[in-house]
Amino acid sequence: MSFAQKKTTVVPVAEERRRFQRVKVHLLGRYMLPDRREFPCQIINMSPGGLALLAPGIGNVGDRVIAYLDHIGRVEGRITRIIDNGFAMTIGATARKRDKLAAQLTWLANRDILNLPEDRRHDRIVPRNPIALLTQEDGTRMTCRIIDLSLSGAAIAAENRPPLKSLVMLGRVQSRVVRNLEEGFALEFVHEQSAETLEESVTAR
Repeated sequence: MSFAQKKTTVVPVAEERRRFQRVKVHLLGRYMLPDRREFPCQIINMSPGGLALLAPGIGNVGDRVIAYLDHIGRVEGRITRIIDNGFAMTIGATARKRDKLAAQLTWLANRDILNLPEDRRHDRIVPRNPIALLTQEDGTRMTCRIIDLSLSGAAIAAENRPPLKSLVMLGRVQSRVVRNLEEGFALEFVHEQSAETLEESVTAR
């Protein structure tokens, strides 16, 4: 007995727009542009056929993008338009892959509505103003960039790394250096922060 080979089809963008409704999600990830530069990102809405993200590095319409997203995994596609502080892109996928994405997005949307537990202690966000002032134990100050942050800590991009376990001030928030990252270091806040004042506190000058 022989089986006919199943043909793999990719749904056109126009058809995707008719078939899929984008849902608001808050996912973090990383993406790579054609010149192989990598950046962190935050997804703000997504469907099985496309997504919009906040991103520090923006390519050109038509550029190929490869992204690795929390809870989703690897996706790739092309930039379709530039938006404020980011861009929108298609997701190139087979019908089977799109069905899987639809199921994942349904779970993520329900998780947000029902406040289901997150894998991490707190969701992490990319702040609207990522530039902050960091004060070290000896009083030395330096300007840094916040990669992402949560109510309990932050990832910081900076050329100079304070010593591990040292106490620093990120804006007005007392923090401890807990580990080094490829492009900087990670902080844990001494006291958990409030969602309403988080961004204002860490970017305070």
